[in-house]
Amino acid sequence: MAQAVEQALEEKRHLIVEAGTGTGKTLAYLVPVIRSGKRVIISTGTKNLQEQLFYKDVPFLEHALYGTHVETVASAVEPHGPGRLSVCYMKGRNNYLCRKKLYDLTDQPVLSGLDEIEQYRAIAAWEKTTSTGDRAELAELPEASLLWHKLDARADACIGQKCSEWERCFITEMRRRAMESDIIIVNHHLFFADLAIKLQAEGAPDAGILPEAGAVIFDEAHELEDIAGSYFGISVSNLRVEELARDVERSLQQNKISSSSLAGALASLRERSQFFFSLLPSGEGRFAFETRREFLEENGDEFLAFNQALTRLAGELEGVTPKPEEIFNFVRRAQEIQVQLGFAMESDDRNTVFWIERRGSRAMARDTNTFSRSADREGHGFSRADKTGKGLSASAHEVFRGRHNVFLQATPIDVGPILRECLWSKLECAVLTSATLAVGGGFEYIRQRLGFEHARESVLPSHFDYENQALLYVPPDLPDPRTPQFAAKASERIRKLLEITRGRAFVLFTSYAQMNEIHQRLLGEVEFPLLRQGDAPKSALLEEFRLTPNAVLFATASFWQGVDVQGEQLSCVIIDRLPFAVPSDPVVAARVKAIDAAGGNAFFQYQVPSAVITLKQGFGRLIRSLHDRGLLVLLDNRILKKQYGRVFVESLPNYKKTTEMTMVEEFFGVRE
Repeated sequence: MAQAVEQALEEKRHLIVEAGTGTGKTLAYLVPVIRSGKRVIISTGTKNLQEQLFYKDVPFLEHALYGTHVETVASAVEPHGPGRLSVCYMKGRNNYLCRKKLYDLTDQPVLSGLDEIEQYRAIAAWEKTTSTGDRAELAELPEASLLWHKLDARADACIGQKCSEWERCFITEMRRRAMESDIIIVNHHLFFADLAIKLQAEGAPDAGILPEAGAVIFDEAHELEDIAGSYFGISVSNLRVEELARDVERSLQQNKISSSSLAGALASLRERSQFFFSLLPSGEGRFAFETRREFLEENGDEFLAFNQALTRLAGELEGVTPKPEEIFNFVRRAQEIQVQLGFAMESDDRNTVFWIERRGSRAMARDTNTFSRSADREGHGFSRADKTGKGLSASAHEVFRGRHNVFLQATPIDVGPILRECLWSKLECAVLTSATLAVGGGFEYIRQRLGFEHARESVLPSHFDYENQALLYVPPDLPDPRTPQFAAKASERIRKLLEITRGRAFVLFTSYAQMNEIHQRLLGEVEFPLLRQGDAPKSALLEEFRLTPNAVLFATASFWQGVDVQGEQLSCVIIDRLPFAVPSDPVVAARVKAIDAAGGNAFFQYQVPSAVITLKQGFGRLIRSLHDRGLLVLLDNRILKKQYGRVFVESLPNYKKTTEMTMVEEFFGVRE
């Protein structure tokens, strides 16, 4: 792999490599990157991999290549360290503190409750000593801190070089560090957020925070389509409008500006926004907005009134004298919402799917993975209502009263052409790698979805002895997972399997509903500690699983990848069903329709390959080292009975396979 990457860098060619778990792919691309002398961006799918590269792999290589003493390696990869490698680790802007916001809050504290006061004191003390401004240094700060949201360095409130703290700004410092670095480690979200900003700014020299690079390595590249799609799309919500209104109010208060006409414009915008979003078709979760034209015919006045309220606010802000610098930013944000709202409601772009997402509770908000959404969500039209909210449906009332957030979304159906034009054609060398990129031994699916052409290809097997380290069990007698009888039968089979494995298992689901039902059925039936996603933060659950003997963890989408538990503590991974994306999801449905309309077969070209990659990710949780050994279970026997099942089987590593419980017992040595 290292030779293939080195050749790609030298010849300025693109490369796509599947490298099985345990092949050491991070070292395989880092060595040629270091030898190339080029500035290279490495983009990862997870924060864990970013940290592994920065804190473990780079110091290891620096020591191996340059003989740097291990004690000084940590400082060598730190921003101002003396080592030979200049490496920078970057996160999204909302991970960093904005000094100006903190100082403004110091002058006029707007804090609610004792928790925020304590958090504020901790942040203020930390700001005096931190060199990075990265919130990860504040271990005591809660993950969901509302105060941090008021103080982070997100782009919305940034006034750039006009800011009094520009020179001391952590984002400015991070940009400087990136300019001086040979290797810049980012994640896919930051990479595509930055690319989207640069495209929007049409190449303005100071747009974005990532410098130009000779090459980009995309590790965990199987995630690129969904992440790129989210940043090339748009999202307008009542929440975004409310955040703009709050920011304007805070600025007026801090700058002691009093204006009754501006207060009136803000009140009008809030009312018009909540009313407009409450009129949108009702439904739960994500659903297609196929009735935009009819909606505008019915509710055109309300759409115009919302637009006029945005125009009025921008006009009032432009009339403020003297103008604090952030006022220009507020005007830009109001105009941006207006343009994007117009696109979401009126555009006829054929490569865009228009849809609505409602988030009411925390549970709904966290349920964002396509295959973990319930399949029966759909919109039910819309109704007229007066300005007081009378005549609104129950869910619309929640929006009108500000309890629900509604997101009007527009997402590219096919990101391939966009990536081809805006990214691949501009890069000298791009390397895509992951343990799960190939389907049936080839890359046709990923190349087509990402528009990744004229690339060298390589599939490198893992050096794990899968045939002896893992057994794949598929019960032939369980009912189809789409039938009502499945949950009861599956629960009983899971119970028997957990008795054989003595717990020590991940039970992974494709939906929250199925996870909760089977978890409920097994409570009290299983003697081992049962942990469930959602009962604690992900990191805390993983730590508890590692430390609790014989634990069983029930989880959905976010535990299918980026989770690493080595050793006997994880000896079994059970998956409830083949992880097909929910066909009623608006983005999935639009992609299926587009492929079929172009004369293709969406099921075999898109739905099956996508599910194959997800299944490979899920099963990949089990064997993480040469010494791991364990059982893989798929409770969905369509893999044996359907024609497409062969594609799944041929894409998986060479596990020993069985349909007999007796072989499972023998594998664990419990058969008499």
